[in-house]
Amino acid sequence: MGNEVLHMSQQEYKLGVLYTAGAYVLWGILPLYWKMVQVVPAAEILAHRIVWSFLFMMLIVFFTKNWSKFKAECKDIVKHKKKLIGITLASIMISINWVTYIWGVNSDHVVEASLGYYINPLVSIVLGMIVLKEKLTKVQYISFFLAALGVGNLIYHFHQVPWVAIFLALSFGMYGLLKKTVKLSAMFGLTIETMIVTPIALLFLANTHWGGGGSLTISPLVTWLLIGAGVMTAIPLLLFASGAQRVPLSMVGFLQYIAPTIMLLFGVFLYDEPFTNVHLVSFTLIWTALLLYTISKTRLMSARFATSTKVRG
Repeated sequence: MGNEVLHMSQQEYKLGVLYTAGAYVLWGILPLYWKMVQVVPAAEILAHRIVWSFLFMMLIVFFTKNWSKFKAECKDIVKHKKKLIGITLASIMISINWVTYIWGVNSDHVVEASLGYYINPLVSIVLGMIVLKEKLTKVQYISFFLAALGVGNLIYHFHQVPWVAIFLALSFGMYGLLKKTVKLSAMFGLTIETMIVTPIALLFLANTHWGGGGSLTISPLVTWLLIGAGVMTAIPLLLFASGAQRVPLSMVGFLQYIAPTIMLLFGVFLYDEPFTNVHLVSFTLIWTALLLYTISKTRLMSARFATSTKVRG
């Protein structure tokens, strides 16, 4: 019996790693997808992404027989003002993140976009400290300082602020913070978030098409790619939700760097974006910061696990 349980847990762990890594790989290759609809303005791509994500998620809710639970969740959110404000702000933050990412990729800022997702975990630390009054360890302070040095190095040498990276890191950090206040499953979370902003997206698309500037008539390929944006949004999120339940948070912490690494490689080797010695110094500082942060986080979690095991024993 013990061996069967151990075998099952090992299988669950392997599945968790596979699902989580798969999610980050899909997020990493998203620049390829957005480049294929580069002829479409970023705001219009965002509107399509919101609408088709909502429709696709509604289909998933219906076919997984979660409709009654979904309705109950919506009623509960409407009843609680804090939850409603939290989920509304979260939907706005993820919309800002999406449009910044799409614009960045299609404006040849893939390397800078990858920087944003590298520094995102460190931005989340600071937001947690400021908003949730969380205490930082010495290693976390050092990590943040090294990352700040890396970003400062870019600003100093190029005389411009890496706005794409900063907007991506801040918007996703704020999104994560808001999601802590409204605890929802990945399925219901994405469905409700897109549902809130879908009316605005539909009005924008209607106005665009009535004005004769809609992109659905460019070509059948572009049309299907815009519709498919909903699938490309939902699938990695559902994979991540399924995988994260099966593996420790420390493993998720290691795997999360797959996506920005793929993006960085695409930006440098596929799209010929510049990666100078200045970039190398900055990224090395940030990678060092992330390594320190991840190791400290893993040790902290291991210590907590050991303590909880002793208590249970």
